[in-house]
Parts: sequence; C-alpha cells; structure tokens
Amino acid sequence: MLLWLRSTLAAHPFIDESYWYESAAMVRESFLPQAKTWVACGLEHGEIIGFISVLNQQFIGALFVIEQVYGTGIAQRLMAEAKSHYSPLLLEVYQQNQRAVAFYRREGFGVIADTHHPGTGLATWVMSWKSATQAD
Repeated sequence: MLLWLRSTLAAHPFIDESYWYESAAMVRESFLPQAKTWVACGLEHGEIIGFISVLNQQFIGALFVIEQVYGTGIAQRLMAEAKSHYSPLLLEVYQQNQRAVAFYRREGFGVIADTHHPGTGLATWVMSWKSATQAD
C-alpha cells in the first residue's frame, strides 16, 4: 500500500492528494484482494519495487514501480507477465499522465475510448492491447 500511495501521488500531481488518501481503504480492502497481482522485488532486501494488478482477467487497475527503478525495465517485465496470462488487456489512464500514456503506447496499447474518471472528473483514455496471436 505504501508503494501504491507514494507512486500514485508522484504520478498524479494534477489530482489533490486527499483523493488518494480517501481512496486507500477501497484499494486495500476491495481492489487488491480481488485482483491478480505480480510484484517485482529488489535484490538487496527483497523489498517490493513494483507491481501490476489485473482485475477480471483483463483490466489493469495498477502498474507502479518506485521512482528509483524508472527506466530499468521493471515496468516492462511486469507488463510482459500480465500479457503472458491475459489478452486482451484494458486500462484507464489520465490524459494528463503523459509518462504513463507514452509507456502504454510503447507497450502496444491503443486508445479505444475518450472518457472522464468518475471520481475526479478528469479526462481519461481507455486503452486496449491484444496479443498478435489472438484472432480479431
């Protein structure tokens, strides 16, 4: 939860911090227990340095890594793990989160809907990825 909160606050400076603190209980008690989650651990002390969580075998609800490992391939490895288990994959990303949008585009995700997040009212995109071996 600490990784989620720190990463969420860093990735979404355009959203008031209180929104995330208020959302923490729902994430901890509802979202994470229902999701399939893979974690990446650091080599030295085995601390969690990143995770990806997938709901309903298709919706990526969270992909976060600690800032110290940005650019090291941890997020790509977590995404590859999710892709190896599920196709198609969907996610919702804030349009203002340019770093995440660029990452998802590099990972082969395309925008399929232009919408607004119900909790914040901010513009989001729903993005989708499908395995190349999966028939249309």
